[in-house]
This record gives sequence, C-alpha cells and structure tokens, in this order.
Amino acid sequence: MSSDETPTQDIVRLALSDEPLLDIKSDIQISGLPAFEPGWVWLAGAGPGDPGLLTLHAVNALQQADCVVYDALVSEDILSLVRPSAELFYAGKRGGKPSWKQDDITNRLIEMAQDGKRVLRLKGGDPFIFGRGGEEAQSLVAAGISFRLIPGISAGIGGLGYAGIPATHREVNHAVTFVTGHLAGKSSDPQVELLDWDAIAKASPVIVIYMAMSRLSVIADLLMAAGREAREPVAIVTHATTPKQRVVKGELSQAAQLAEQHGLEPPSIIVIGGVVDLADTLSWFGAKPI
Repeated sequence: MSSDETPTQDIVRLALSDEPLLDIKSDIQISGLPAFEPGWVWLAGAGPGDPGLLTLHAVNALQQADCVVYDALVSEDILSLVRPSAELFYAGKRGGKPSWKQDDITNRLIEMAQDGKRVLRLKGGDPFIFGRGGEEAQSLVAAGISFRLIPGISAGIGGLGYAGIPATHREVNHAVTFVTGHLAGKSSDPQVELLDWDAIAKASPVIVIYMAMSRLSVIADLLMAAGREAREPVAIVTHATTPKQRVVKGELSQAAQLAEQHGLEPPSIIVIGGVVDLADTLSWFGAKPI
C-alpha cells in the first residue's frame, strides 16, 4: 500500500447456515434472568434484523412466552427461538397495506394478558424509539396489566454501525438528531409542517431519519430550505444488518433520485452529515457502499 492510500476494512459477508450455530437452551446457562409471569406483557425490541443483536432478555422472553405479537421487521430466524407451544400473531404495518389498527393490537395484548397468558410484544428496533411502545405501555397501565420493557438496538445506531457509519465521531459531530420522516409534507395545510424542519436542520450536524423513503424528496427540500447544503453527504441504508443490506451514498439534493435509481425500498434508514464519508473507510459488512 502506498503512503497516500487510505486503509480500508475488509468486508464481511454473512453466510447463513442450515443448522443452528448455537443451541441456546443447552450451551448457555445464565443466572439472574427474570421469570415471565402469567398475566404480564413484555414489550421487547428485536433489534434491526440480525438475530445476533437480540439481547439476552429478549431471548429469555421468546423462550417463555405463551403468545408473541410481532411486527413486520421481526425475522423468521428470530421467531424460531420461540417455544413450540407459543402462539404467533402478526401485527406488522406496511404503508398502504391492510394491517391491524393500533387499538386492535393494544386490545389484543390486554385480552391475552387478562386470560393469564404470558404475552410478548416483539418490535423491530427498540419499542420506545418510533415504535409506539410508549402508547402500548400506557394502555397496559390503564388496564391494570403489569408490563416489562426490554430495550432493543435501534436501526439508527446498530444499522448505521453495520454500514460503517458512526452516529457520532469526535472529529465530526458532538450531537445527533433522530427523527421520523413519514409525516413530512403531509399536513392538511400546505403552509404548516407537522415537524419543525427548520429547527431540525439547525439542531445538530448529523440527522438520522426513520420511515422516510416515500418522503425523501420533500425532506431534502425542507432541509435545504432551512439551510442544509445541497451537496451535504447522505447515505441510505436498506435492510440494515441482514444479508440484503445495501448502502448507497450521495448528496442531499439527490437523495430521492438515488433511492429510485438503485431500487431502494423500506426498511431503510437515512443519515445526513459528515459521518457518511467515514463509510468509505469503516464499511465492514455486506457490499461496499455505492
């Protein structure tokens, strides 16, 4: 390597096995994990996709639950950890497609807990980060149902990590803003935005946006109108932490075109700011950033 070349990290490509690499029940014995009592609801985060990012508390919950109510981002590999007698209920939401309403989900959790079931509500990422976990917990408390929270790794941190993009870096940013983008430009009054994008644009050097693929063009325009540079680095990370992960980089003004050009779809996380450039050096998983 010549002295002026930037060192790069070798890329890891996830190889899937037909056989379990680890028999959790027999090979790992960990004391101190809680018993899942009948009539309780545990709200658990399943992380961004890679089953290895589950917490021990989440695995413990999966192996004790009578009923598992899970979202679209929870993979079959993760669901394979449930005990054979557990009932599975799909409650995933996908834009424009039929799905349970939030009240339906909450009522089902309450009904099953009142029937004496051990109920696991399993969500992609973290339940309390754009996951409506707080709303569900409030409803459980109002109904007199005991609950436990099991945090998960959010895609805005873990997903970016698998893309070689630190959410913070001492030489780039000392603050980061996390925001959901699905409401951008959807106010009934075109003069009133539901989010204060001017404040968001000025709040921190790095912005991480969830649920924004269908609103990328609007969001880019709003941020640029608020002062963000059109050439500011942006990355779109789709299917983060899974074998289907893809990372596409570009400029803020081109974000929507990049997504269309490369056929990117949800689930995706968008990051804007100088940390995006670190992916050229730090990418370690999946395909190299485009």
